Amino acid sequence: MRRLVLAEFETPEKMVEAARALRTAGRSGLDAFSPYPVHGIESALGLPRSKVPLVALIAGVSGAAGGYILQWWCNAVDFPLNVANRPPHAWPTNIPVTFESGVLICVLTIFFGSIFYFFGLPRTYHPVFEAEEFRSASLDAFWISADLGEAEDAAPVENRLRELGARLVRTVQEAA
Repeated sequence: MRRLVLAEFETPEKMVEAARALRTAGRSGLDAFSPYPVHGIESALGLPRSKVPLVALIAGVSGAAGGYILQWWCNAVDFPLNVANRPPHAWPTNIPVTFESGVLICVLTIFFGSIFYFFGLPRTYHPVFEAEEFRSASLDAFWISADLGEAEDAAPVENRLRELGARLVRTVQEAA
C-alpha cells in the first residue's frame, strides 16, 4: 500500500526551497505539482535531463533515411524509368519526401513514445487524488509529495515540511 505526504506551499519559491532541502537531506521519491511550470524545480528534485530530444533526433534521422532508401529502391532498382533522360538515381527529386518522412516518423515517435513510455499513460489514478485539498494544484497552489516507506513514520516528514513553510500537510494512502 503506497503512502505519500503532501504539502501545500503559497509560492513557487518556497516549494523549490523545500524540495531542495528535502533532497539534500536524503529524501527520495519527491514530486512537485503546480498550475504552471516552475523554474528550478527540476534541479531541486534532482530530475535527469530529458531523453525526448535524443529520441526525436534518432527517429527523425531514421525516418529520413528510410524515406530516401525507399525512393532509391523504387526508382533505381525495382522499377527504373527513364523520364526526361534523368539518371535512375536523381537525388534532388527525393528531397521533399525524405524531409516529410523524417518529420512524420519523428512526430509519431515523440507523440506515442511520450504518452506510453515517458509519461506512463494511460494512468487514471494516483494516490494524491485521495486528498480533497489537492484540487488547488491546478489552480493556485504548489504541492510537493514525498513517498513513505512501508514502515516509515509520517510524523517526521510532516514536521520537516511544516518547518520548511508548508501551509497544509496531509498524509494520503492509496485506496485498496
